[in-house]
Amino acid sequence: MNLSVLLAETATVVSQISDKGLYAIAAAIAILVAGAAAIAMGMAIKNALDAIARQPEAHKKISSTLMIGLVFIETCVIYALVISILIVLSVL
Repeated sequence: MNLSVLLAETATVVSQISDKGLYAIAAAIAILVAGAAAIAMGMAIKNALDAIARQPEAHKKISSTLMIGLVFIETCVIYALVISILIVLSVL
């Protein structure tokens, strides 16, 4: 399929979506960010526990690095939550 035809069809479909539909899509993307962050947190904790199991004497350094990483991930989740709340409130 030709790229220009595909872009024209996509533009036609997007023009038919209502504003509420676009808001719902944006809110769904924010929710997916929160889900991805939860998976990332789980993976970070798993890897930190594996590292502590291999080197118990380095648990303080590993734990502090883990906490800093978890704070950054949680900040992204809070931003996604705030954005999704703003999007939902703007629809009402």
